[in-house]
Amino acid sequence: MTTNQPRSGYTLPVFACAAAVAALQYLQNRNQSIQQVSIDLIEPAEIVNISIEQIAILTEDSALAITRSEPGDNLDLTRNTPIWAMVEWLKNVPTPGTRGDQLSDAIYIQGGEGIGYDENTGKTAIYRYAKLLLLANLEKLLQPNERILITFILPEGKQLATRTSNAAFGIVEGLSLLGTTGISQALTVPEQLEQYQTQLQEKAQEFDCLVFCVGENGLDFAEKIGISPQQIIKTANWLGPMLVSAALAGVNSILLLGYHGKLIKLAGGIFHTHHYLADARLEILTAHCAIVGLPTPDLQQIFYSSTAEDGLQYLRELDAIAGENWVDRVYGAIATAIDHRSQAYIYTQCEKNVKVASLMFDRKRKIIIKSEIADALLEQICYQKNGF
Repeated sequence: MTTNQPRSGYTLPVFACAAAVAALQYLQNRNQSIQQVSIDLIEPAEIVNISIEQIAILTEDSALAITRSEPGDNLDLTRNTPIWAMVEWLKNVPTPGTRGDQLSDAIYIQGGEGIGYDENTGKTAIYRYAKLLLLANLEKLLQPNERILITFILPEGKQLATRTSNAAFGIVEGLSLLGTTGISQALTVPEQLEQYQTQLQEKAQEFDCLVFCVGENGLDFAEKIGISPQQIIKTANWLGPMLVSAALAGVNSILLLGYHGKLIKLAGGIFHTHHYLADARLEILTAHCAIVGLPTPDLQQIFYSSTAEDGLQYLRELDAIAGENWVDRVYGAIATAIDHRSQAYIYTQCEKNVKVASLMFDRKRKIIIKSEIADALLEQICYQKNGF
């Protein structure tokens, strides 16, 4: 029997770069038909062809090109997302604003609609690999006297961003052009789990207490509060299998650390946290609000919030107005449920008793709640004190 291997694709910066290259080429040679462009990925060292969906001259000095994201067989919410790049000639050197950046003497970039930005600095969320990609592919096309401004637009970016944890990084109003490579490598479920489980088994030989981090934001937060990287395991969305693997490897206690919009799913018995498979965050939040006695009109407000972060903010507003402590009561109940359901999940799967604690933070990486046993675990695993 033949098994179909998953297809790899390309990361979002590659399509953004392709749109910019096409727009520049069309601006330089207006009668040229452009259906695809060749892009040097740099990492890996490979030249690939990217299709151009649409292209047009906007004004005498500007052109627009559109590509469409194709990440391969990954569960990626940017699949088929249109990426626009508008390239315009610059006669004078601009002063880049907070949403702009200068890549070279001849290339300036800025984020438009749907490209996120850091709410603390105002800087656009276009990162190192995307900038290297743009420089490598655009500089060689420019004549010595040519200078350009590139504006990237993701028409669906703002709406798609509400389905991510970008806000936990402080990135708001859109998606990031983020990545360290041009290839979006598709891994099968067994391959993904094998990578994580191998790391877990190695660390379980040294430590009987481990910290599970869901996503890059959890990893960064854990190190900032003084948790040794040697005790940290990245689980991505595979919480259930990883909990069981830890128990079988002899781990005695686990601290679950992550953005509340992810970890809250465990309180509802959802142990694979990818939104494609299950997403009941607001339902779980509303249920725990009801358990602790939040009035019905407020329950309705929570239930119809756009995100779990909005629900948390509503509870904070209630506390500020009435001098209540709804956040502590609601999230205390959620943290307790996460601990109990995680311990029960492990026992039902492999009949092992493992102590599980949880710590949740918000979009600004401020701790919302620690479960009752989290403090004791933090005393064991933190190599420096950070005001707990």
